[in-house]
Amino acid sequence: MIYVGIDIAKLNHFASALSSDGEIMLQPFKFTNDYDGFHLLAQKLDSFDSDELIIGLESTAHYGNNLVEFLVNHHYKVCVINPIQTSTMRKNNIRKTKTDKVDTFIIAKTLMMNPHRLYSQYDISLMHLKELGRFRMKIIKKRTQAKIQLTSYVDQAFPELQYFFKSGIHQKSVYAVLKEAPTPDAVASMHMTHLSHLLETTSHGHFKKDSATELRILAQKSVGSNDSSISTQITQTIDLIELLDSQVKDVESQMELIVTSLDSVIMTIPGIGFINGGMILGEIGDITRFSNPSKVLAFSGLDPTVYQSGNFNASHTKMSKRGSRPLRFALVNAAHNVVRNNKTFKDYYDQKISEGKSHYNALGHCAGKLVRIIYKMLTDNVEFKLD
Repeated sequence: MIYVGIDIAKLNHFASALSSDGEIMLQPFKFTNDYDGFHLLAQKLDSFDSDELIIGLESTAHYGNNLVEFLVNHHYKVCVINPIQTSTMRKNNIRKTKTDKVDTFIIAKTLMMNPHRLYSQYDISLMHLKELGRFRMKIIKKRTQAKIQLTSYVDQAFPELQYFFKSGIHQKSVYAVLKEAPTPDAVASMHMTHLSHLLETTSHGHFKKDSATELRILAQKSVGSNDSSISTQITQTIDLIELLDSQVKDVESQMELIVTSLDSVIMTIPGIGFINGGMILGEIGDITRFSNPSKVLAFSGLDPTVYQSGNFNASHTKMSKRGSRPLRFALVNAAHNVVRNNKTFKDYYDQKISEGKSHYNALGHCAGKLVRIIYKMLTDNVEFKLD
C-alpha cells in the first residue's frame, strides 16, 4: 500500500507519499487550495494504482472539507485523522521538528500504524448536515436578537401595543401593521376599512373589525413617540426578521432533503423530525468513532460533572455542558418530543418527576436514555422498537 499524507492549511496544502516499507514515493510538494491545486494533486497520484492508495489528512476545522469532498467524488480512499493521533506520533520523533513538509510524513505514518476508516458519500452528507444545523442555530440566534431589538423600539414608539396583542407583538398581523404604520399617529390615521382588512387577512380571521377599532382608539391615546428615527428602526428590523425567517425555512428544507436521502433508522423514533434528527446525525457523524454510548453522552455534554474531595463524593451534580452544544440542544428537544409520543419515555419522565427532579432535569435524563437507544440503533442499523 502507498500512504499519502496531506497537511492542510488555508491557502496551500502539502502532500507526500510513503510505501508500506517506509520508502518515500513522493517527496513533499505544495499545492494550492483551488481547482489547479487539486488537479495537480490528482495528477501526481495518477502515477500510482488507485487501489493501492490511501490518503490521510488531519481534521482541521473547515479548511480540508473541499479537498475531502473532491477526493471522495474522484473515488480515492480518504481518511480523516484525529489530530491527537498525529500529535502522539510527532512526540515520538527524536527530533522535535514541525514543518508542513515533515507533517505530511507524520500523517502518512499515522495512517500506516493506526486503524482507519474510509470516508464515503454518506460521511459527506453528514458533514453537510452538521454545517447546515450549526448555520441554522446562528440564524435563529440573530433572529432572537432582532426580536429583542424590535421590542425595545416598539416600547418607545407604541408602548401600549404589547398589551393589546395578548400573544405578543411577534406575529404576522402585528408586523403587517407596523410595516405600514410604525407610529401611533400613522395607525390612528389609517383608513378603518384598510386597517380591519389588513388585520383580518394577516391573522387568518382572528382579528376582525372590532379589534381594528380598538387598536385605532388605542393609537389615538398612545403616549408613544412619533420620531421618524424610531419608525425607521422598526420597519427595517421587521424586514430583517422576515429575511431571517425565510433563511431558516430554506436551511430546514435543505436539511430535510439530506435526511430523506440518508434513510437513517433514527427517523423511526416517534417524535424525532428532520431538523432534530438531522442535527443529531450531523453532530455525531460516524458512530464508530465512539466505542460506547457514554462517550456520545460526554461528547454532547449531557454527562454529569464529577465533584470529589477527600472522602467527600457529591451524589448530585449538574450536567457538564462541555461537549457539542448543537448536539445537546437537538437531543433535549428530541427527548421532549419523544416523551410526548412514546409511552416508555413518558413513564421514564414521570418516574424522574416523582423522584423530585425538575422538568429540565427529567428531560436531561430522557435525553441520556435517548442517546443510548440511538447508539444501539446506529451501531446495529435497527429500527426503534420500544412501545
